[in-house]
Amino acid sequence: MAVVCAPRTLRERQAHQLGRRKEFVTNNQQPTTNNQQPITMTNKEQSKNSSKTRQMLGMKGAAEEKNIWKIRLQLMKPITWIPLIWGVVCGAASSGNYSWELEDILKAVTCMLLSGPLMTGYTQTLNDFYDKEIDAINEPYRPIPSGAISVPQVITQILVLLLGGFGIAYLLDRWAGHDFPIMVCLTLLGAFLAYIYSAPPLKLKQNGWLGNYALGASYIALPWWAGHALFGELNWTIVVLTLFYSLAGLGIAVVNDFKSVEGDRQLGLSSLPVMFGVGTAAWICVLAIDVFQAGIAGYLISINQNLYATILLLLIIPQITFQDMYFLRDPLENDVKYQASAQPFLVLGMLVAGLALGNAGI
Repeated sequence: MAVVCAPRTLRERQAHQLGRRKEFVTNNQQPTTNNQQPITMTNKEQSKNSSKTRQMLGMKGAAEEKNIWKIRLQLMKPITWIPLIWGVVCGAASSGNYSWELEDILKAVTCMLLSGPLMTGYTQTLNDFYDKEIDAINEPYRPIPSGAISVPQVITQILVLLLGGFGIAYLLDRWAGHDFPIMVCLTLLGAFLAYIYSAPPLKLKQNGWLGNYALGASYIALPWWAGHALFGELNWTIVVLTLFYSLAGLGIAVVNDFKSVEGDRQLGLSSLPVMFGVGTAAWICVLAIDVFQAGIAGYLISINQNLYATILLLLIIPQITFQDMYFLRDPLENDVKYQASAQPFLVLGMLVAGLALGNAGI
């Protein structure tokens, strides 16, 4: 009996110990699982919030939206308003006549409304309207290809923004006391460029050079001219210099082409990444951005604005750094990251150039 009972007791002890070990392992794993779950939920929530933010700003990777007013805002791509609003500031600075009085502030803000939400919103909505097919390939969550908004609603939005732009331009001409309706003419020019950029038969965006230069000029030169004309007298020197500066804007415009390479290839659009390949197009992009900013700095030196020229050159250095860190290494993956990192230095350089021109009385 003792021999028989001893093994049974031993087996029981082994089974009991094994059970204790399993319980110990289970109990020790459970907190890890419980601790990981909130992290997973937090990441999902962060991703959802990021998608909603991208939707509101009109950026790539946006979430689908049902609210019609949020959809209308997405079509207008608020993220793209910033350079044009800033261009108005640069033009006011280059005029040399802007003052921080209430009336001038209100004029500037009204001009920013014209250049940003109204005319840029018109341009972006028009572009989405004519890009329905390519967006269905590259960004199917966009409002039009996803069916979130109807075509008649899109056309109505285009017309309302355009007419609103002309109304504000007329108001600014009267407010500034212009004998010639320069603000209305600039608005007409901007509307025309937006149309031939997006719409057939010209559809300039089909050509990587013409399309991107038209886009660069619309983002730098046009709002600059508007700000300068509102507070001063627009002259040919400012026109030529800003058109030259717009060649740097061409480089910024090329950055946007990398997100659409696959769709551009399928639809036969001759963007620079399609024509030259991703690597070569990336180098064309960064050289345009850097060289033409340096060219403006050279001009500032020629008119004895050495301090401003030095500041502008210093602002190019971090752009080159981010180009090497992000864009040149992987332009398809890092296009948005590069723009967020480097573009603030470019727009600061624009203001430096505007202040220099205003100080020189150009």
